Amino acid sequence: MAKRTIILIGFIILKFFLQYILISPAYDLHRDEYLHLDQANHLAWGYLSVPPVTSWISFLIKLLGNGVFWVKFFPALFGALTILVVWKTIEELKGNLVALTLGATGVLFSILLRLNTLYQPNSLDVLCWTTFYFVVIKYINTEKQKWLFIGAAVFAIGFLNKYNIVFLLAGLLPAVLLTEQRKLLVNKSLYLAILLGVLLILPNLLWQYTNQFPVIHHLKELADTQLVHVDRWGFLKSQLHFFIGSLFVIIAALYALLFYKPFEKYRSFFWAITFTLFLFTYFKAKDYYAIGLYPIYIAFGSVFLINILKYDWRKYLQPVAFSIPVLIFIPMYNLAFPNKSPEYIVKHKQQYKDLGMLRWEDGKDHLLPQDYADMLGWKELARKVDSIYSKLPEPEKTLVLCDNYGQAGAINFYTMRNIKAVSFSADYINWFNLNRQYNHLIRVKTYDGSNNELEETSPYFHTSTVSGSITNKFAREYRTTIYTFTGAKIDINKRIKAEIDETKNNATL
Repeated sequence: MAKRTIILIGFIILKFFLQYILISPAYDLHRDEYLHLDQANHLAWGYLSVPPVTSWISFLIKLLGNGVFWVKFFPALFGALTILVVWKTIEELKGNLVALTLGATGVLFSILLRLNTLYQPNSLDVLCWTTFYFVVIKYINTEKQKWLFIGAAVFAIGFLNKYNIVFLLAGLLPAVLLTEQRKLLVNKSLYLAILLGVLLILPNLLWQYTNQFPVIHHLKELADTQLVHVDRWGFLKSQLHFFIGSLFVIIAALYALLFYKPFEKYRSFFWAITFTLFLFTYFKAKDYYAIGLYPIYIAFGSVFLINILKYDWRKYLQPVAFSIPVLIFIPMYNLAFPNKSPEYIVKHKQQYKDLGMLRWEDGKDHLLPQDYADMLGWKELARKVDSIYSKLPEPEKTLVLCDNYGQAGAINFYTMRNIKAVSFSADYINWFNLNRQYNHLIRVKTYDGSNNELEETSPYFHTSTVSGSITNKFAREYRTTIYTFTGAKIDINKRIKAEIDETKNNATL
């Protein structure tokens, strides 16, 4: 086995090892993970929250037993494949073993370690961005038409995973127009490849059409509730942190793409990152949307730096270049990952506050980072709902109605009673089973400072009670309350159907 292959395998093994030790057992899964996993039970060509690829992976996880190991395996796999693609890119750019190792080190010890801890579309999104850029490099080097069709397939997978990849094309197109690569636009194969890409994503586009384009409503809601808090300058500052250990490599890549003769034919990549960052900044995107931009530039920078270093300098500067990502990772290990208990974080809150980690999407500081708080209280909730459900007469006639998708998804993931909890939020609004006649209601309600659920709902049932709540004070769902209502005096199904129609009408408006 070749030396470089052994080193590559070592990086991949280390990647998987790190991903599994960076999450403390004190945490449950993240609220978004529960929604994505529940999509396996409702396969479709689209969802209100994401395109369909995540549901396909979730179905595979379900076939494998729905264990947490497999939930964490796939984002780790996509992170490992990102390292592999960067490695192959460096080989394509004629980089030697030192350049390969420098590039792999930069990608390994980066924000991807944090991103790849969560089962979300983001890990595959970064892989698709990196792979698409790699395909562009292959086409530039070979001008073989097959790479156009491979690129179309990669884009389609990326699009069916996360619509974010549209920004890649939006930034790359003007970059191509500014360089000699514009000759591609008269290539007939390009348009056949575009046709292939459209055909691959067409089922999702048709789903969007038949469902009144919920992605537009989702983006509007995102802009009104989250992106409104995004500061453009803060977005740009965040970009410096994602690959801070390899920032000098990325800067070297941008210089090389402008002035390094062997990279002259790749100059469109300089303009691509410029235009794409401009678009993200203009639209006030969340900072992590742009992470997929950078791995390919680590490949360019690694080759450039190793090629220009004279031998006398190389033996001194190479150890420094390799050490920087690792040395920066060491202190970040204690802060940037959910590997410390909530009690530890609260005790050392100033460190986290100084890094802005306690700032949530509502623009306020809280006890824990938002993602960490979103990983607490779920098992407790599911256990208590299970206990309440099992004690009801005719539990199969019980509707478990939650305030949000995290509550519903967590109950469905952990339940031992085959409960199918639902909500009016996210995709759950399409997953109500109204073919079953309900007579009881378990209502899971986020605490909002009041206790008016009993007053509002009890007149419609013979008995009503407060049955429990989430007691973990560190959880974002702290004080979420469980209400039990039995013996319906009304037709629950009819009432739910009316509320579904009203919610969907409001969303359309």
